[in-house]
Amino acid sequence: MRGHLETIETLDELASIAHGCTECSLAESRTNVVFGSGSPTTDVMIVGEAPGQQEDVEGLPFVGRSGRLLDKLLGEVDLDRGDVYIANVVKCRPPSNRDPRPDEIDSCKGYLRRQIELIDPKVVLTLGNFSMKLLLNTTTGITRMRGTAYEWWGRFLVPTFHPAAALRGGDRVTNDIRADLSLVRNIIDGNVVYTDER
Repeated sequence: MRGHLETIETLDELASIAHGCTECSLAESRTNVVFGSGSPTTDVMIVGEAPGQQEDVEGLPFVGRSGRLLDKLLGEVDLDRGDVYIANVVKCRPPSNRDPRPDEIDSCKGYLRRQIELIDPKVVLTLGNFSMKLLLNTTTGITRMRGTAYEWWGRFLVPTFHPAAALRGGDRVTNDIRADLSLVRNIIDGNVVYTDER
């Protein structure tokens, strides 16, 4: 079914297919598929890595500690969770919250690509290395890539740290995320200062 995802016309239909997906081994241990949530007509789409334990239980992305921090930082730039769309690279929780494996990312990337196409946001904010590396097709780490808006797929992509890194790394990482969110705000307000073509 993955080969036909580009013909799917609605997020609801895409979500229905994802909820029945058994393309990789993550399907065996999941409680819920965590497809995504938020506004389907937003200017801002946020892409994380993978669901954690709380997300797997509730079936919604970023509902744990990282999600609460993300909500707080979004609020600082006058964005609410309901104003954006949040998804992950993989839609099922990797066991013990381990990193998603390349085969799992490969199995799921068609869903993410179609989500982006259907939502058609002005800017995609990637959280952490996995989503940034997948979407920008780079091996360079997030520390070197963040702080810039990249022209990408006819829109902008802004990479930043995952909120979990801010919970571990304190104010410095949190302030870097704040700066990147300010860049997102500037883009949706029509005030892009600098971009790098990709």
